[in-house]
Amino acid sequence: MFGFLKNKLKGALNKFSKEVEEEVKQEAPETKEVPEEPKVEEKQPALIKEEKKPEVKKQETIKEKKEEIRPKIEEKQPEVKEEKVKKELKSEIKKEEPKQIPKEPAKKKGFFKKITSKVTEKVTTTKISEKKFDELFWNLELALLENNVAVEVIEKIKNDLKKDLTQRPIARGKVQDTVVVSLKRSISELFDVEQVNLFDKIKSKKPFVVCFVGVNGSGKTTSIAKVAHLLEQNGFSVVLAAADTFRAAAIDQLQLHADNLGVKLIKHDYGSDAAAVAFDAVKHAESKKKDVVLIDTAGRLHSDHNLVEEMKKIVRVSKPDMIVFVGESITGNDCTEQAQRFNQAVKLDGIILSKADIDEKGGAAISVSYVTKKPILYIGTGQEYKDLELFNKEKLLSSIGL
Repeated sequence: MFGFLKNKLKGALNKFSKEVEEEVKQEAPETKEVPEEPKVEEKQPALIKEEKKPEVKKQETIKEKKEEIRPKIEEKQPEVKEEKVKKELKSEIKKEEPKQIPKEPAKKKGFFKKITSKVTEKVTTTKISEKKFDELFWNLELALLENNVAVEVIEKIKNDLKKDLTQRPIARGKVQDTVVVSLKRSISELFDVEQVNLFDKIKSKKPFVVCFVGVNGSGKTTSIAKVAHLLEQNGFSVVLAAADTFRAAAIDQLQLHADNLGVKLIKHDYGSDAAAVAFDAVKHAESKKKDVVLIDTAGRLHSDHNLVEEMKKIVRVSKPDMIVFVGESITGNDCTEQAQRFNQAVKLDGIILSKADIDEKGGAAISVSYVTKKPILYIGTGQEYKDLELFNKEKLLSSIGL
């Protein structure tokens, strides 16, 4: 899954990182230009000598005071004890003690460290210009385009990388790591939309109605059968509605899935009103106290006005609690555009990507959620009923080498 994108992205990232690394080396100043340190060290002995001078004066002053005070005390009070003399001597010395000079070595040392760290930073890190970044990003942009990543997504990735590489210093030898971390964070943010837990939603209402929409051949009917199987496995009772009365054999196909799964199918004749089928399915679920109604609708292009209006009618009549778009992962940009158009016609609540197991490019998986601002609920990973996997962005990032 997404193998082609992984290989293309790896090659483009390596080339991009190397070019940025070369640019960093050209922009960074030579280490020979670092200010010589001995000049700073030569000043330090002088500082130490100056600090010691006040201490010498202090000792001399104390000795002089001792000599002056002791005779006076002995003349006036010859029988005074020695301890009293010491106390008076100490109090007199405190009055005459010179003010202590603040210690400067610590300040000088801190300042020296600050200077050397700045010099080191200039030598080992630098920034590249936005113009140069745009030139270097081209190969990476091309790799994303080849893998059907939406233009809006490429612009976001470009802006995020540009911010990290042109507005912050880049350490030599760390360009590759910086690019990978930035790219991973940028792609991870593509899925920062409100997530939906289908099981929790279903528990909030009975019957819970889900309407599935999408274009012809997207794997919509098969995906509905997979969802029905998943719900049955988790203890929910299900009713299917064959509201695709337009496509030949659509009802028969859904009936086969219903028989295999052992669930009830509500159907009318071909050519009948699709909205009426959906309405009857909801009423049946209410009377039989079923948990969920899954409505299969006819595949339609977003540009087909009449079929889009029919879809809107089904939504008005059945009043679904969720509308889920089913799109083929392998169609890339087409899938993303279709989801966007369906979201404009009937507000979507979530997305299922079918045939993700044979998708080597992954453009739709990366783009569709960001463009529609809707969560990817599940991805189809095979033809069996169990082949429906809860979407996990960390697994997606891992599959493309991030």
